[in-house]
Amino acid sequence: MRTPWKVWLAGARPRTFPAAVVPVVVGTAAGYVSSQRFFITSDCQNHATLCAGYVDHTLSIPKALLALIVALSIQIGTNYVNDYADGERGTDDSRVGPTRLVASKLASAHDVKVAAAVMFGVAGLAGLALALMVTWWFIPLGLVCGVAGWAYTGGPKPYGYLGLGEVFVFVFFGLVATAGSAYVQHSPLTVLHDGVDYYSRYPWHFVLLVGVPVGLLAAALLQANNLRDVVGDKVAGKKTLAVRLGRKNAGLAYCYTLMAVALSIGLLQRDRGWVLIALLGLVFAIYPVRLALSDRMGRRLLPMLAATARLQMVVGALLAVGLLLLRP
Repeated sequence: MRTPWKVWLAGARPRTFPAAVVPVVVGTAAGYVSSQRFFITSDCQNHATLCAGYVDHTLSIPKALLALIVALSIQIGTNYVNDYADGERGTDDSRVGPTRLVASKLASAHDVKVAAAVMFGVAGLAGLALALMVTWWFIPLGLVCGVAGWAYTGGPKPYGYLGLGEVFVFVFFGLVATAGSAYVQHSPLTVLHDGVDYYSRYPWHFVLLVGVPVGLLAAALLQANNLRDVVGDKVAGKKTLAVRLGRKNAGLAYCYTLMAVALSIGLLQRDRGWVLIALLGLVFAIYPVRLALSDRMGRRLLPMLAATARLQMVVGALLAVGLLLLRP
């Protein structure tokens, strides 16, 4: 009997999708406002400078969509690997969160493993298309992202069981995804005129700084998930950061992460003053923070993941708008 598509969708864990969507949206906005494409006018005689040229901002919707496919496919693939690996180890037997395909016997472990491989394959194909359009080094970068997604809970020594999950999402769904989404809006970085290459510098410092609040929001989403599962994970021997810190300290860590989000947005105002409107979105942090600081456990923390996802989407959207409000 085939598994209904609605079950596969539930197993993909849609509430975690903001972790993939937000960095692409924010990164695309950052790439647009900082992109510099030089057009050389016919009266430009001095090849040493671009004094007779002008600068325009570029936006490629196809590249942005491909980046979104890569990010979402890796996110879904990672979730399926998590479902498969935890189901095989018995970690999900007492889980109270979203649907687990293997543990709930809604799909076989083999089928979930294949589904994970398919999603990573989709990410690879979209990434290859981006590499052909932008730069070849997207290929090894994509391989690293895919391996990192698989190794989160897959393999003999999954780092998700060692309390390193937050580091993974901060780096890959924050810095890498945001900077990568911005980078694809910059290509080509050179313009050839009369046999002379004119270079457009890529603002790594700016796009990486933009990726910091995005990565912290993704880490907060994982913290909300692991805080809910702290009891079951401890019993199963899954030593997430929440398990290592304990229920109370893990709740405080969640709050500190959101404080760091506000601080990192504040640091961006020097380059793009309007990004401060993203701080308005932190009003949506009130409810999940109250849950984090409460004594609730297990099922009583189920609303925290949805609330954090909502917070991530709102702050991410406002951050993107703030980046676009004033061109450099």
